[in-house]
Amino acid sequence: MMMILNMMWVVLIMFILGNMIFVSKHKHLLIVLLSLEFIVLSIFLFMLMLFSFIIYDMYMLMVFLVFSVCEGALGLSILVSMIRTHGNDYFQSFNLL
Repeated sequence: MMMILNMMWVVLIMFILGNMIFVSKHKHLLIVLLSLEFIVLSIFLFMLMLFSFIIYDMYMLMVFLVFSVCEGALGLSILVSMIRTHGNDYFQSFNLL
């Protein structure tokens, strides 16, 4: 029980750090995407511990992983297209309008 509680604290700290990086580092798209993947990883670890603690089916974890991989591939494709059109990944170098 104590080990699970310690792991919950680790996941909570991972989630908070990922959100802090997401909010503070908004110049580069790559850093924003990496912080989003870090947040997804912390949520995955939380769900893994929660489902293993209550002896639940792990099917939902597979669905979550599929969606997170699709989110990562979409973000990477946006990053590649942005670098091809603008030459860098600065948010200030292009207009959204």
